[in-house]
Amino acid sequence: MRPEDILVPTPSGVCCKPGGFHIDPTRPVEKALITHGHSDHARAGHGAVLATQETLDIMRLRYGDNFAGSIQAIRYGEIVKLGGATASFHPAGHVLGSAQIRVECKGLRVVASGDYKNVADPTCTQFELVPCDVFITEATFGLPVFRHHDAAGEIGKLLRSVELFLERAHLVGAYSLGKAQRVIAMLRAAGHDQPIYIHGAMETITRYYQSRTIDLGRVELVRGANKAELGGRIVICPPSAISDLWSRRFPDPVVAFASGWMRVRARARQRGVTLPLVISDHADWDGLTATITATGASEVWVTHGQEDALVHWCRAKSLKARPLDIVGYGDEEDAAAQAEAEA
Repeated sequence: MRPEDILVPTPSGVCCKPGGFHIDPTRPVEKALITHGHSDHARAGHGAVLATQETLDIMRLRYGDNFAGSIQAIRYGEIVKLGGATASFHPAGHVLGSAQIRVECKGLRVVASGDYKNVADPTCTQFELVPCDVFITEATFGLPVFRHHDAAGEIGKLLRSVELFLERAHLVGAYSLGKAQRVIAMLRAAGHDQPIYIHGAMETITRYYQSRTIDLGRVELVRGANKAELGGRIVICPPSAISDLWSRRFPDPVVAFASGWMRVRARARQRGVTLPLVISDHADWDGLTATITATGASEVWVTHGQEDALVHWCRAKSLKARPLDIVGYGDEEDAAAQAEAEA
């Protein structure tokens, strides 16, 4: 059996014909297996959705109770039979509830990674290596230039700036699902025990993280604070809010942005960021290549990101590789934050 007999790229996303389902479809389908809650992967309107409980909860918070015709929560490691195939979900280390999806049919094993990172994150389950014959990998940071710094060191840089500029608020742009909560948790792990303020657009997801017993300490809404309270405080907000009218309430703030894209100085300058923090929820170049090697896969499909460079690397390592060229995946929070910025 060929890999294409199990999974095939379509305009709606990767389709498993023997199993009768799609993985992270970009359009409404009859049955969808969803890797995680970011809106470029988790869309409303499917007939049935299978995902981890956390991903289902996040979809419900974002889209309402009727986001799908039916839902089914799948535990990590649980094997479900779907038509002529089996599927299981395994930790991806990207955000809370994120999963890789392993599909097996007639002895051939294909793993669709979704978005993933193979470094520690206090807010989600650690990435699990899943051996396979074919690995479908993301490539958001699929260029050798993207070698992310130590995230704890970046948090230390932020805290040193707070100590240096005690009279100024520090605005930290961070994606609303996953990154914001990870930054808060890492600040707590570094010993920062002061209240951390958040933009209103982040409240629902942040409170959900706290309900899942993730300790974020004292988190307050910034709209309830006065200017005098915010000197020397850290305020987490969607990236788009940094350049919005909303940010003008802060006198002379220090502007930071937590993202793997801050590895590119031009991106920081374009956003008016004075304190770039290279903290990513995606694997960097070394993480991508190490994971591909460790899976033992002889064939690699590359999607959503810098596909060509990673395909070239795979072929240089004598691996069969191809880009999938599926449109519809990307930095979903940039678009989402634009809509949220007035919240």
